[in-house]
Amino acid sequence: MTNYHELLPAVVDAAMQGGDRLLELFDPAARPVDRAAMYEAGMRIEAASLTAVRKALDGVRPEAGWFDDDVSGRAVPPGEWWIVDGAEGGVNHVHGLPEWAVTITLVKDRTPQLAVVRQPIGDLTYTAVKDAGAFLNGTRLRVSAKTSLDAAVVTASQAGGSTDVHARFGRALAAMSDHALLVRNTIPTTFPLLGLAAGQFDVFWQYEPDLPGTAAGTLLVTEAGGVATELSGQPWRPESPDVLVAAPGLHAKALDVLAVVPA
Repeated sequence: MTNYHELLPAVVDAAMQGGDRLLELFDPAARPVDRAAMYEAGMRIEAASLTAVRKALDGVRPEAGWFDDDVSGRAVPPGEWWIVDGAEGGVNHVHGLPEWAVTITLVKDRTPQLAVVRQPIGDLTYTAVKDAGAFLNGTRLRVSAKTSLDAAVVTASQAGGSTDVHARFGRALAAMSDHALLVRNTIPTTFPLLGLAAGQFDVFWQYEPDLPGTAAGTLLVTEAGGVATELSGQPWRPESPDVLVAAPGLHAKALDVLAVVPA
């Protein structure tokens, strides 16, 4: 049996190297003038970070492939795969905002086994290994103990998708707003899940989930005691069409609200 915990120091190092490259390229005064400028800056920072991460991971797990969700979507084949976002929250980075990170997840047979999220701003390193807990800078994370939606801070990350997805999200946002204390939509996907793992947020959902952020985030949350499923109630997998992640005392209640929202 593989001891994924032994891989953790090398993966943390890779994430830190990628994060260092992002930090070198970060300008708090950056204000792109149009989508073309945003795209060019985003591609530049992503390439710089990924180059550093891939170099650092070379030979760490030779049998693991490198999965490109931009090419293959969310259909991760059997075996071991690195799922990496070199600039998670790149749109924030290029606008001079601090919410960006490097995410690295090792998935085996469609199940996340190890995840590292490195946020250079704040010097924050989140780690999780399946069945070994989730941690922030070495301190164990715990999800919220709330049991009532009227006290819940609910999050989502719906930044893309089709017109139908946007319409469905609007209906879901309205439905959840009738039950929760607060509903917020933010990007990138990873950040609300980090807050959920730390007990700062209580519920998260997304249609057509972003794979790198969701793969890392769901492992962190479940290792902190949370629950991750599809909106059908089935366990979340990389190819799932949607995701609901929540503290255990709120998951079923949130599922009741969102499961009836028409597609």
